[in-house]
Amino acid sequence: MSSASFSEQRSDDLALDQIGPALSRLRRRAPASGKDLSRNLVLNVIADAPGETTVGGLAAEMGVAQPVASRTVAACIADGLLRRAASQSDGRRTVLELTEHGEAERNRFAAEQRKAFEEITATWSPEERIQFAHLLARYGTDATAWSKKQVADRD
Repeated sequence: MSSASFSEQRSDDLALDQIGPALSRLRRRAPASGKDLSRNLVLNVIADAPGETTVGGLAAEMGVAQPVASRTVAACIADGLLRRAASQSDGRRTVLELTEHGEAERNRFAAEQRKAFEEITATWSPEERIQFAHLLARYGTDATAWSKKQVADRD
């Protein structure tokens, strides 16, 4: 391996090693309070779910204990963002649904995050911004699929 190739490989490895810390910084720098971050996560998980979502399903998707999810859900219900409803497939189960206020709050969070993204990437070319947005969205989709596979493989 030539020294240039080795140097490029080392640079690529260093870049890949920075993914975890970079994602952590993204989470910490989100333009919202801790309460907003939790609510935004809950609203997005419920809105993005392919079917009905229970508190237990929400806890699993968020990677938290059920009591943590229950407290967050209770706060969201108290704030008018979520409502409990009977499952359409099994009336004995209780599922979570976004209210109109919850959908509006989710949209507000998304607008704040877009504004922050635009400010953070103000010196990037339009092509870089769009490419990064597409790749980040793809990463999120693939991470969801990977996570579900990990859970299925454990079961």
